Amino acid sequence: MAPHMSERWKRDLDEHLERFERRLPNWIAGTIRWLRLPSSFWVRFPIGMALVPAGAVGFLPILGFWMVPLGLILIAHDVPLMQPPLVRLLDWVERKWPEKRT
Repeated sequence: MAPHMSERWKRDLDEHLERFERRLPNWIAGTIRWLRLPSSFWVRFPIGMALVPAGAVGFLPILGFWMVPLGLILIAHDVPLMQPPLVRLLDWVERKWPEKRT
């Protein structure tokens, strides 16, 4: 993948996450912003790697299937190969979950 394409996918992923953060309560959005900082890699990547298998057993109490997409998003932040399919998935989700107009 060409470097400029990789940068585009990263930028698109960041834009999706910024729009998503605006829909969340401040304390959750702040945590996500902190996790997206380059200096948070050593926290972000292990959490992402733990969330995916934990979400696979989402039928258990406390754990949930919501953990899988969140884990994939955290991992994709550092793995450029995962960014294009994830951006396409987030495009689809945004079309299906339009922002409420009040």
